[in-house]
Amino acid sequence: MGILDDGYHKPEDIKKFTLEELYALSDEIRSFLVESVSKTGGHLAPNLGVVELTVSMFNVFDLEKDKIIYDVGHQSYVHKILTGRKKGFETLRQFGGISGFPKREESRYDIFDTGHSSTSISAALGIARARDLKGEDHQVVAVIGDGALTGGMALEALNDVGDKKTDLIVILNDNQMSISRNVGGISTYLSQLRGDKNYEKAKKEVQDLVDRMPLGKSINKSMDRVKEGIKSMLLPDMLFENMGLTYLGPVDGHNIKEVSKILKVAKEMKGPKLVHVITKKGKGYKNSEQRPDKFHGTPPFNMENGKTISPGGLSYSAVFGNTLTEMAKENRDIVAVVAAMPDGTGLTSFKELFSKRLFDVGIAEQHAVTLAAGLAVGGLKPYVALYSTFLQRAFDQVIHDVCIQNLDVTLCIDRAGLVGDDGETHQGILDLSFLTPIPNLTIMAPKSLEELRYMLYFSEKFRGPLAIRYPRGGDDPSYHPVPLKEFVPGKFEVMKEGSDGYLYATGKMVSRAVHLSEMLKEKGYDYGVVNGCFIKPVDDHLIRSHLDKGYKIVTMEDNMLHGGFGSMVMESAMGHFMIGNLLRLGYNDQFVVQGAVERLYEEYGLGYDAMMQKIIDFTGEK
Repeated sequence: MGILDDGYHKPEDIKKFTLEELYALSDEIRSFLVESVSKTGGHLAPNLGVVELTVSMFNVFDLEKDKIIYDVGHQSYVHKILTGRKKGFETLRQFGGISGFPKREESRYDIFDTGHSSTSISAALGIARARDLKGEDHQVVAVIGDGALTGGMALEALNDVGDKKTDLIVILNDNQMSISRNVGGISTYLSQLRGDKNYEKAKKEVQDLVDRMPLGKSINKSMDRVKEGIKSMLLPDMLFENMGLTYLGPVDGHNIKEVSKILKVAKEMKGPKLVHVITKKGKGYKNSEQRPDKFHGTPPFNMENGKTISPGGLSYSAVFGNTLTEMAKENRDIVAVVAAMPDGTGLTSFKELFSKRLFDVGIAEQHAVTLAAGLAVGGLKPYVALYSTFLQRAFDQVIHDVCIQNLDVTLCIDRAGLVGDDGETHQGILDLSFLTPIPNLTIMAPKSLEELRYMLYFSEKFRGPLAIRYPRGGDDPSYHPVPLKEFVPGKFEVMKEGSDGYLYATGKMVSRAVHLSEMLKEKGYDYGVVNGCFIKPVDDHLIRSHLDKGYKIVTMEDNMLHGGFGSMVMESAMGHFMIGNLLRLGYNDQFVVQGAVERLYEEYGLGYDAMMQKIIDFTGEK
């Protein structure tokens, strides 16, 4: 039994430990993280990098009243361990288990639910201002990574907090990484601060020099501006100070004594402060130190060699990346835009071969989409690769900058549908609902890996806004449909005829429809299968033809029912006054929690048995 299991029981216990015991506690936490995540999978590298930082925060702040908000939240495992949830890690990111992100419903120590990047400072600022208006007395702390700082929302919040001088502590966890290595001017700026070991000394010397200037207390505002000008000339960089925050650091984020010391200084100061802490992502486990990108979010792995226990096969991301690279070799106008995830979106090879034609904008989805619009105006053929859940952040840009101008931009929507373990903030089940109402936008989804390849070649000749959505992972090894090679907008593929009705499915759900059709056949129901390769426009002619003949239509989609594929089919049917023979299968008006995808299908009514019973009830007894 170590300190973690024997001497530590609640957050305030940490203040009783000696410095040596705090390091021992950190070592135990790090060992536990590696062992636990190796079994369940999860975000390992981000948490290994913040062990000492989190221990230091617990050492300085009073968790019974002070509020800590974690940006993104995937680095909150240490926080969860120290707030009584260590035993729950065997269920990490599983259905009914503890979340991989902060959850207010899970613990009173989780102050704000997070999952997406760059939100922490805004949330913390709101909490701090509520505190001030209510006359309360506690610290509010936002912990944000240098990758998240590239997000415009974080800079908007910094601008606000500095302008209003709200009492707030921002801890900048600088590990030079988001998922892939950080890019852009903010990253370069932090690199300069990080490398300047004499910054704090210089800052103090310049401040002393300015303070010794004559005029004493009678210095007026003009003299204040002169002083600030002198500091700006003599100090290397003053971005945060010029925004109105007091800059403290940089400090080694793995030195508990120094981090605790600087946090105590920040705690005593009034107004907005930014504490710059330098950490090493993946620290303490050799495999993650060498490949922090691989261990950012990892499936279960072998602790000894770091190899994934069940390596996946060919993925949709890989097919997308390989095909676009193939196309780019022949078409010099093809360019790719990503938001901090070239590897996750499958564009590693593209980046290596065409570094000048891949634009990684950092965590800046809004900028990514409008950049692509500009590239299209400039005569290029841009492909924007984003996860479905992150495309939400660029909704206005898709409308305002791409679709209103009818620009030739292709949105490649990865992780569409359920992603499983990461829960509500990452399920890609809203994209159809917010994209289908947008004029000028055509939306497609492939039924298989091979079909995605042909869809991308179709997109090369297509002109105008186009969205192609595809799921996480790959296909079932036993699923080998003949891919469509030619596409006509608004034309579905009838894969199998039926005498009772048709299962209209789109994307990943087509494979489930094929299997479901076979299950229904065993029960005496003959349902054909239609591949809804176009979500917008739908095949009005086929829909009306089937309804005219009295066939039942069942739609299947990996999206919310409101505004999704089924709604598009229903609108077509309503135009023909034939909606009585239509049943929609998808997700109702609720968020989908974490868990294995198949388990979630069962829970939310898309399991095979549940779907079959709904169709039997809909069809009627035979």
